[in-house]
Amino acid sequence: MHQKLVHPYLVFILFMLIALPKQLLAQKQKSDFFLETLMKKYPQNFANILEYRDSLRVQIIYTQINRDAHNRPSFKNYYFNLNDNTYFYPASTVKMPVSLLALQKLHELDIPALDLNSTMITESAYSGETSVLNDPTTPDGRPTIAQYIKKIFLVSDNDAFNRLYEFLGPDYINGRLVKMGYEDAEIIHRLQIPLTPDENLHCNPINFFDSNGKLIYTQAMQSCQRKLSQRSDFIGNAYIQNNALIKGPMDFSRKNRLKLMDLHNILISIIFPDAVPKSKRFILDDNDYKFLYKYMSQYPGETKYPSYDTLANRDAYCKFLYWGADTGRLPKDLRIFNKVGDAYGFLTDVSYFVDFNKKTEFFLSATIYCNKDGVLNDDKYDYEDVGYPFMKQLGRTIYAYEASRDKQFLPDLSSFQVKHDN
Repeated sequence: MHQKLVHPYLVFILFMLIALPKQLLAQKQKSDFFLETLMKKYPQNFANILEYRDSLRVQIIYTQINRDAHNRPSFKNYYFNLNDNTYFYPASTVKMPVSLLALQKLHELDIPALDLNSTMITESAYSGETSVLNDPTTPDGRPTIAQYIKKIFLVSDNDAFNRLYEFLGPDYINGRLVKMGYEDAEIIHRLQIPLTPDENLHCNPINFFDSNGKLIYTQAMQSCQRKLSQRSDFIGNAYIQNNALIKGPMDFSRKNRLKLMDLHNILISIIFPDAVPKSKRFILDDNDYKFLYKYMSQYPGETKYPSYDTLANRDAYCKFLYWGADTGRLPKDLRIFNKVGDAYGFLTDVSYFVDFNKKTEFFLSATIYCNKDGVLNDDKYDYEDVGYPFMKQLGRTIYAYEASRDKQFLPDLSSFQVKHDN
């Protein structure tokens, strides 16, 4: 019996496929016809997005939710231009997993009387560190994890994030996220504070006290022992540093990294913990979920502590998708449970939409780079002209489609109808 010879070129191709790193094969761009076709129906809103999708670094994930007769959800994902190789600066979206991990760490410590409402006093012990002895935004002046998380979701407070980052430390944050399957996660610095990489990898000593002022837990200063990944993330063609223009791309290789798909899946795990594998769930209890649902969907104008200036912190301040840069009061029947981020020209929103009247729900996440001149750190970005209009129209387009979509079983959304402060 004659043996068939394999063409040498085919052998070479097979060898190259085997030799290619697995991550390069896995990081293939994800895109499908649904979102592309839907946006093409509205050229007045999306023509530039479609044409310049790569230079704008646009990525979109839309998850359709279908319920069964027992109200159990199933999910179908649609993608536009999603690519793990396309770095985007996650900005304040990293505050979402850090808030969840702060609640989780409290459960893991399992110390009597230590909870999210315990008094948290932050000391300083290293270059660049600052202390926190009181919080004037609380009714009694006590700093707490609860108040920090509340401010993070209401107005994306940077100092609140920094204090939770210091409580957790980068070893805990990234170790837990990698263990949950978010292998590319790297949250390694505070926000808005010009610290060195070394300073950011050291975290303050912290003491917790009960309602009677008794010390219940003390945590020494932490320093990162984790080996950071070797990255090559460069953005733009110039940047401002020390008031000087530096020509060439800005290096983001030692800045935070979190993929849009990971952020999207983290949000799904909060909203529908029972629908994801146990390994993907944060260690939270029912009270934690109620607390999160409340402040992820609440508006600054509905809040007593802090009492926000609603001109500076409008209802849509942290609701980019659907609302963009809108001002004025927002309706209460349409709630968006989300986390946004904006910095260095990147605009990102990771959202779960609920319309209680129309029985409509879906997940939508998007990021876009709004910086046509390519210069970073100059505070001249195209949020108003490009970013906010895109986010607004994308949210409204998906919402309109969902509101008209036939569903075999309407969802029971009562678990997300929480009582807000006002």
